[in-house]
Amino acid sequence: MMRVYGAIVKLVLTSLSLMVVSGVSADVYIQCPGDLDGDGVIDNTGDPFHQEHPNAVCRSITGGDGYINMADTTVTGGTRGRQLYMFGFADVTGVAPADVIETATTGAWFPGPKIEVAEGDELFLSLTNVGMAGRPDLDDPHTVHWHGYPDAAPIFDGLPDVSISIHMGGTLTYYYNANNPGTYMYHCHVEATEHMQMGMLGSLYVTAAQDNLQDGTDLNGFTHHDGYSYAYNDGDGSTYYDVDYPLQLASFDPEFHDASESTQPLPFAMMNDTYPLLNGRGYPETLIPGPLANTANGILSQPEDALISAFQGDKVLLRLSNLSITQFFTIISPQAPMKIVGTGAHQLVGTNGADLSYMTNSVTMGGGQAFDAIIDTAGLDPGTYFIYTSNLNNLSNNTEARGGIMTEIRILDPVLADLALASDPDEAANVQLSPNLALAAARAALAEQGVVIGSNADWLAERNLKLAERDRLFSDRDQLLNP
Repeated sequence: MMRVYGAIVKLVLTSLSLMVVSGVSADVYIQCPGDLDGDGVIDNTGDPFHQEHPNAVCRSITGGDGYINMADTTVTGGTRGRQLYMFGFADVTGVAPADVIETATTGAWFPGPKIEVAEGDELFLSLTNVGMAGRPDLDDPHTVHWHGYPDAAPIFDGLPDVSISIHMGGTLTYYYNANNPGTYMYHCHVEATEHMQMGMLGSLYVTAAQDNLQDGTDLNGFTHHDGYSYAYNDGDGSTYYDVDYPLQLASFDPEFHDASESTQPLPFAMMNDTYPLLNGRGYPETLIPGPLANTANGILSQPEDALISAFQGDKVLLRLSNLSITQFFTIISPQAPMKIVGTGAHQLVGTNGADLSYMTNSVTMGGGQAFDAIIDTAGLDPGTYFIYTSNLNNLSNNTEARGGIMTEIRILDPVLADLALASDPDEAANVQLSPNLALAAARAALAEQGVVIGSNADWLAERNLKLAERDRLFSDRDQLLNP
């Protein structure tokens, strides 16, 4: 009876909510130096406001609700797993103010838009609250809290007791000087337990100013060149990397999400996260390139995969963060050791300059923690390596086994990778040098049939490849363990 009553209330209030939201578009006010039309894009660097802030970087995001799907397709029997109602952020940079609310209503992403800025940038981050069309009885305000930002001005810190919360239809532009490189994260801090459990999380990181040194600069024996990147301003090249990947851990309690959607009392005391997630997905969907559409309204609500690719010899920077409100996670890389060079957006050096970085195969992270880990692939053979959690209960997608927090590092031989992709796919498949190259050949064969891997329309073909490869790898493992 209570569920029926909740559904009736929700139905009645939906029209009222949409009427209210549609009438407040004039309150969407983006502040961005050099932005002439309010869409969060710098149009005129000669604008006086921009000349006062020449290093301005602008982003426009929204807070609202939407839907995503989990990866337990063997349970649902469909092309996508269980559908969950969620709260989240979405990117509307470039969208005209009058269109922001219509564009982002029920369009939340999980995780939220990835925010990358360079050291020395001034970030103008505008948040618009587009309301909860799926829960029109709620008028929750939202904020952005840059977790780990040093010496934040209270008004821009996102804590509702000391800063401004944005009510439905309103916009606030946050201002940050990005002066400290490293890996951070952001989340809504209003009713944080609820809003973070529901999905209002995102990755954020600041790249080091050392990246922009003059070509040929000597760093205590390490020579910098144009295009080189560093996790920190290390002064000696010790945090150099070739490619970087943000990997954000989180977890969802499906009963909590269902209770929220059906306007039931929220089970805070019984919260039990059974969907452990990496960049908003469970394995094997962590490996599907590009965004995934949900089954509710077709929105590309899961924008980030977690597949790691590098050429042999590359140094790979993993920007690890955990924003689960219930779980500690231990991430292991058993065959590819990690060098931990920073934590909490601080390089691991002593007060006397001593190098405190360390090698490890595992990292344990509590909620709100971040680590910068570099994997040197120079000593690794081309092939597929796994990164996953050692918490066995988190290697599942709810009741579906062999999922959860797991992804792959695919190390390619530069020469053989070109062979697999450019030559005859059948010939490349016969080389059998690694699962990597076999998948590359399969992708090339599909491309000849007009299936473009990575496009949303044909992501299912890619997923089937991953599932087949996953089953083969597990079968090989089982045979090794039980000869």
